[in-house]
Amino acid sequence: MNMAIFTGVFEDASTTATTVGITGFMTCLISALIIGLIIALTYKYKNKYSKNFVTTLALMPAMVCVVIMMVNGNVGAGVAVAGAFSLVRFRSVAGTSTEIGAIFLAMGSGLMTGMGYIGYAAVFTIVICMMQIIYNHIGIGSKKYAALDKTLRIAIPEDLEYTGSLDDLFQEYTTSCQMTNVKTTDMGSLFKLTYNITLKTENIEKEFIDKLRCRNGNLEISISQQENNINEL
Repeated sequence: MNMAIFTGVFEDASTTATTVGITGFMTCLISALIIGLIIALTYKYKNKYSKNFVTTLALMPAMVCVVIMMVNGNVGAGVAVAGAFSLVRFRSVAGTSTEIGAIFLAMGSGLMTGMGYIGYAAVFTIVICMMQIIYNHIGIGSKKYAALDKTLRIAIPEDLEYTGSLDDLFQEYTTSCQMTNVKTTDMGSLFKLTYNITLKTENIEKEFIDKLRCRNGNLEISISQQENNINEL
């Protein structure tokens, strides 16, 4: 195997100092842009995304690459850059684990490219991107019966004791049930209850709702897909 592709662009055995020439600069910059595009396209596969995030992800390796090339062994400048990175907040809202992983991948490949190790950066990016595609395709970590996880919202009259009044229906139609919220409405004449439930089987929602309507006097009932908190890792 020709190991020349894994040799740093700026490596020079005759000196400890390195100089960034225009050829080396453009080689690293173009390589970083290509790597960033690969990362961005991979992130789009079976992930929810925004245009701004994907664009930033594609450009991040090139931006990190240029910063590292300009530091170029200067310890003082390196400390200053590290401090600047620590002050930057990428997003005002906490990102998901997928977004954080993509950002680290972009920064890692940008660092390697900026140091001149284009071959290592390419191999690192290709391997991680391939594994991400494989994991997304096989659905690693996904729940097998996630479609049965529902959120039930039901209104009941104030004279109905909600604690335990619906337990028999939950035992009949669900495998798990957890009350998450209770509040009063209509001047205290109604209670609105929220439950996270897991249905026993599919296509029993209407039958379940009909039984609940008989219990709560035909007041408001809604069953929706249970939402995961997107801000959680």
